[in-house]
Amino acid sequence: MNIRPTAFDHPDAVKLNDQVQLEYATRYGDPGGDATPLGPAMFLPPHGLYLLAYDELGRPVATGGWRTQDTNAEGYADGDAELKRMYVVPEARGLGLARRMLAALEEDARAAGRIRMVLETGTAQPEAIALYTSSGYEPCVKFGHYRHYKTSRCFAKPLT
Repeated sequence: MNIRPTAFDHPDAVKLNDQVQLEYATRYGDPGGDATPLGPAMFLPPHGLYLLAYDELGRPVATGGWRTQDTNAEGYADGDAELKRMYVVPEARGLGLARRMLAALEEDARAAGRIRMVLETGTAQPEAIALYTSSGYEPCVKFGHYRHYKTSRCFAKPLT
């Protein structure tokens, strides 16, 4: 697998983002998917990073990014890096891509001076929760766009 930095609005990134939004819509019964406001500038180094993984045939098969967060009304803390849009296409699941993507994003956020990686997921994504908890993430105070939802689960991991 080839993991490389890519713009959030690159056609391959848009394609996978559309796929993950459909998956969110199916899992949570919301046709709009994830309504968290995101834009390409949020993932520009050194304030973020967006990665795509390509298979041996050059097909995009996984994605993930982080963006800078500091103290704000949505419950973030100074020095946070927020994990966003972690996704692996169904035919590439079980190959360790999500774990490799997660490690690369953590390493980059750490190098950018971020002190904690945070993420929000939900109860309809038990495999995501299993990945994060097995990677050292622990439940934390809820934050972000979905912090008031009963199905929301927030996790954090120190990067220092």
